[in-house]
Amino acid sequence: MDCLSQIAHRPYPLPEGKPRWRQKWLDLAFFHWPVEAALFERLLPDGLQLDLYDGTAWVSVVPFRMEDVMLRGLPAVPGVSNFPELNLRTYVTKDGKPGVWFFSLDADQYLAVWAARRFFHLPYFKANMRCESEDEGVVYSSRRELDDTRFVANYHPVSEVYYARSGTLEYWLTERYCLYSCDGVHLYRGEVHHQPWPLQEIRFEISQIDLGVEEGIGFSSPPVCAQFARELEVAVWPLERCD
Repeated sequence: MDCLSQIAHRPYPLPEGKPRWRQKWLDLAFFHWPVEAALFERLLPDGLQLDLYDGTAWVSVVPFRMEDVMLRGLPAVPGVSNFPELNLRTYVTKDGKPGVWFFSLDADQYLAVWAARRFFHLPYFKANMRCESEDEGVVYSSRRELDDTRFVANYHPVSEVYYARSGTLEYWLTERYCLYSCDGVHLYRGEVHHQPWPLQEIRFEISQIDLGVEEGIGFSSPPVCAQFARELEVAVWPLERCD
């Protein structure tokens, strides 16, 4: 089923025009930590507002696999369209559209890193990564080539699929339908669409994590909440300026 067949759950209408890209997100985990808003506010570009839940900012680490990444209507390319990815993100809003802001994105595919930097103005980095299934769970590791940024974990689902209820923290953290980026001058919004997140409760062990964006933002304590999603089909629109 094409993800565009279900749109009633969106918080605002689909963007004009047709999506340009398609992709699938597989074996995905959300790991979330609360942070002081003041630590992130100065890291955002002008015109973008930090989004808060009950007065608190949040940061999330999201490991997963990308699959079938390609322009809509074209076949996937073996060795290019499938690769692991790792996101470090926080939550922002502009003009009434809540979205995500990425501090960093790591991928194990040189072409994907180049294309995301070139066309989406996103801070992608090449990393050596492993994302493998094991006993219904996932063994995941990432080490960035440029520096010693790394993440090592294993995780697996421990419940049936459920859908987050509107108004809950889980819903606020996961059900977002755009990203924001900046080329150093202009601010951009990238719209996406997918069906509601098919979440599952998760059991996990994070054995290494070194992804802090600056001194004072660390991950010494376990995440406050976490979720798992097995698969999600996604449609992606091209960026549009929003400043």
